[in-house]
Amino acid sequence: MQKTFIYLLLCCYTLCQAQPEKPTSAEIYHKLEKLNFLGSVLYIAAHPDDENNRLISHLANNTMARTGYLSLTRGDGGQNLIGLELRELLGVIRTQELIEARRIDGGEQFFSRANDFGFSKMPDETLQIWNKKEVLQDMVWVIRQFQPDVVITRFDHRSPGTTHGHHTSSAMLTQEAYDLAISPDYEPEQLKFNSAWQPKRVFFNVSWWFFGGRDKFEKADKSKYINLQTGTYYPLLGKSNQEIAALSRSRHKSQGFGSTGERGDDMEYLELIKGEKLNNKQNLFEGIDTSWNRVKGGKPIGDAIAVILKNFDFKNPSASVPALVKVYSQINKLDNGYWKNQKLKEIKEVIATCAGLYLEAVAEQQSVTPGSTLKVKWEAINRCTVPMTLKSLSVIPDNTTIAQNLQLENNVGQGTTIDVQLPKTLAYTSPYWLTEKGSAGMYTVNDLQKIGKADIIREMAIAFTVDFGGVAIPFERLIVYKFNDPVRGEVYQPLDIIPAVTTRILNKVQLFTNSKSQTISIKIKAGKDNAKGNLRFELPQGWQVSPATIPFDLKTKGSETIVSFEVSPPDTPSEVTGKSIATINGEDFDREQTIIAYPHIDAQNVLLPSTAKFSKVDLKTKGEKIAYIMGAGDNIPESLKQMGYEVTLLTPDAITAENLTQYDAVIMGIRAYNVLEPLAFKQQLLFDYVNNGGTMIVQYNTTGTLTVKDIAPYPLRISRERVTEEDAKIKFLDATNKVLNYPNKITENDFKGWVQEQGLHYADEWSKEFTPIISSHDKGEDDKKGGLLLAKYGKGYYIYTGLSFFRELPEGVSGAYRLMANMIAVGQ
Repeated sequence: MQKTFIYLLLCCYTLCQAQPEKPTSAEIYHKLEKLNFLGSVLYIAAHPDDENNRLISHLANNTMARTGYLSLTRGDGGQNLIGLELRELLGVIRTQELIEARRIDGGEQFFSRANDFGFSKMPDETLQIWNKKEVLQDMVWVIRQFQPDVVITRFDHRSPGTTHGHHTSSAMLTQEAYDLAISPDYEPEQLKFNSAWQPKRVFFNVSWWFFGGRDKFEKADKSKYINLQTGTYYPLLGKSNQEIAALSRSRHKSQGFGSTGERGDDMEYLELIKGEKLNNKQNLFEGIDTSWNRVKGGKPIGDAIAVILKNFDFKNPSASVPALVKVYSQINKLDNGYWKNQKLKEIKEVIATCAGLYLEAVAEQQSVTPGSTLKVKWEAINRCTVPMTLKSLSVIPDNTTIAQNLQLENNVGQGTTIDVQLPKTLAYTSPYWLTEKGSAGMYTVNDLQKIGKADIIREMAIAFTVDFGGVAIPFERLIVYKFNDPVRGEVYQPLDIIPAVTTRILNKVQLFTNSKSQTISIKIKAGKDNAKGNLRFELPQGWQVSPATIPFDLKTKGSETIVSFEVSPPDTPSEVTGKSIATINGEDFDREQTIIAYPHIDAQNVLLPSTAKFSKVDLKTKGEKIAYIMGAGDNIPESLKQMGYEVTLLTPDAITAENLTQYDAVIMGIRAYNVLEPLAFKQQLLFDYVNNGGTMIVQYNTTGTLTVKDIAPYPLRISRERVTEEDAKIKFLDATNKVLNYPNKITENDFKGWVQEQGLHYADEWSKEFTPIISSHDKGEDDKKGGLLLAKYGKGYYIYTGLSFFRELPEGVSGAYRLMANMIAVGQ
């Protein structure tokens, strides 16, 4: 029972940032107002960035409802405008961006185990790749746990094929989850931890893009919808609802969704799908008791909070502390239930902020290994005149209690350093959904109580028990790390639990084009002092590795060394995965550590299997020097180097006629014409380079704003057409074309083993100068011929391709390497 309590206690930390909150009196009053509203809303969609920030902010800050956003995926299949991370690592970034967005708009964040595997045109395709049963289980679990009175879907369950298949699926599954969550026969194991529940109403959040444009939406009859006015100005916060939403939306930096705040009237439209109709269309909770009367014995609590609100002193919030402590005691005496637990968490933090009670536990190191001893400096300071005593400190998770009995006098700091013994069984800090291998459509999470949690679950914390005149209140604080940066000042970071040693194979893809052996370099990093052991490198049968093991001896934590193995490939083409394993005192360590650090999110420690792709490929190349102009960010330059090319990352400023003459090909990174404004002044130089005999390869750009008028020397229009089925059958439209024959003979086999999607943002119109090379299509659709277009221009060649090389090359797909080599060689 004690372990269960500790686990539930820790789960509340998943939305706590390392930097402590320091709210103003106005923000404290806002939290007080929320104490007196007992109602909740759950917004449901498919991805990070699908949520309606304006509506979430309105419900959290105007209605004062507990408001959650359930994103079925973590956005792993999207693109990254701020770095090179894709797939799982991009999902980690977008998870944190959503958490940061919720901190601004007042919502809470949840996820299912569904994996964003890329664009899907129809929900039936989505639900073939997702495990529908498991996604429904997750949605029901979140509904039963969060107990929303109202559910709102971002998308329409009745219109498959009109938007992303993930979108429609999220709405369709919501309708099923609504009925299943109340049934005691559905997933009864869940009911050991929560209660069967059914929301009172389900709405669909109608938007202009369901009507095909803003003009059409303005003309449409919207009388059947609930017209919810959301353009509120919050004097206490000094912001309009739209300004808060814009700040929240702008946390989606990896997607490039910076938003400008607006002011004035604003409207959201909702269609009632299930539940009782509304008479008052400004009150989604009509007929639902959202006062303390909904809790047995709760009326006196609501009355007491109303008095506290009426008498709140903005110059002296601590004047409310004695009354708030009494309310805490009243809530604590209620029968156990959803609102008791929720409001206890809320009122504890209101008491602390009103009192100016600052509690902190700071580790001496940012990372530590299980079983070691950690020095933690704790601080407690009461910045008001209310008498209080620090009774004890409890170290979580081992629940060791250290008595204190210290009077916390006004503005007199207390604190010292304690030794915390970490359990040997302490879990490593890493995204829990990445701990075990998942599938194309689902992450694997076997612990039911982790389902839905947004963030890494951090176990190390200190519970400060403070006595207020005989009422003891525990305040939990994660153990964090902080330091002073000469530029940024005080910097907080989460405390990470890491392995004794991690390894990284330096080349994530290793190409072998003949039978010669190659040197494979592996970096070993110590997570503690005196990390001594042996490293081995494992490959499947047919591949030879020498030597069998290599010893290492790293004296200090954080130190690194690089060791090398010789690897010989088999005689025939082969694609395999190699794995690096370090052994210390008989214990194996097979993790690779990645630190994701961006200023808009907390630093993330990610531990994944230390693996790399090894490919014996029948690959021939022509040409030597490549200029690569990076767009939104991808890893293709590293892949080109693996192929044997000399690659220069060329900035727009470095594009000159003289400079371009040295390159056999110029390749534009993904979305270069969407994100690089200086290209507007360099495009003619690039066309002249082609005209004079160069080869220019342009990868996909989106249909959004382009920085140039013409991306090609001849008319060509980019569309939203794509082939999402990576195994879609390829037809060769010009089988004799050089791109399909030199220096590698391209066959249908070269399109086997592709990942996520075959291609995106194909051209749908082009001039007669272009030759379409291939075509393919998703099931039930017409052929798409705009995925690979070739045009002779002067003495050189221009190529536009929507094929997803940015996914295939880093995954070691041999056919993608062969086709890319041919594209580069077309002018040779």
